[in-house]
This record gives sequence, structure tokens and C-alpha cells, in this order.
Amino acid sequence: MRLTALLILATATPALAERAVSAAEFAEMVTGRTLYFDRFGQAFGAEQYFEDSRVIWAFESGQCQRGIWFENAAGQICFVYESEAVPQCWQFLQMPDGAFHARSVGADPAEDLVTRDVSRDPLDCPLPDLGV
Repeated sequence: MRLTALLILATATPALAERAVSAAEFAEMVTGRTLYFDRFGQAFGAEQYFEDSRVIWAFESGQCQRGIWFENAAGQICFVYESEAVPQCWQFLQMPDGAFHARSVGADPAEDLVTRDVSRDPLDCPLPDLGV
């Protein structure tokens, strides 16, 4: 009897699944914040998001890259960094347990970047010497 009730409940309500975040939701979630990401359970890097879609990515090693983010025609969130002109496109996913993941388009979910922390503190990425 309990199994039947669970099966009826399971078919009557949608299954919990990851949900892709829209670009507008993404902007609302990240603007003015710094997100810290893990990969494979280890600290991987952090990204600071500015009002005008500019970003600074910092690897755990401290190497910083400046860039921008935008939504492409397929609804993916893409980044272009100063070191590479080719866009890197991602899906940002709200997981059933509330976690926030970033998945490179076409990548295996095991390779997701998982948000470890969110802060309003800026990254320690000084501007490069402009050679005055």
C-alpha cells in the first residue's frame, strides 16, 4: 500500500531535476558578487561579476583574467577573456539540493564547477602595469 501511494505521488508531481538558470536570473544572482568554485571537491577558482557584465576570473593559483559575459542565441552564458578571444559557453544550473553548478556546454556533469561560497568582497587582482 505504501509503495502504491509513493508511486502515485511520484507520477502526480514533477520529478526534481536540475534547472538551467536564464541570463536574467544569472545576472541577478551574480552581479556585485564574487563566486568561489570547486571542481572534483577541490578549490578551483573564483569569479567576480560587475554591473556592466565585466568579470575577473582568478584561478586558485592566483592568475587573474579579465573578460566579459553575455548570453548567446542558444541561451547559454558565454565568457570571453582577454587571453583568449574564443567564447567559453556554460549552463548555470540550480540543483535539486539548492547547489549552484556551472557546466561547460557539452561537458560531463562530473566536471561541473560547484559554487562553494558567495561574497561581496573583491578578488585580489591588481591591474597590470600599464607601462607609463
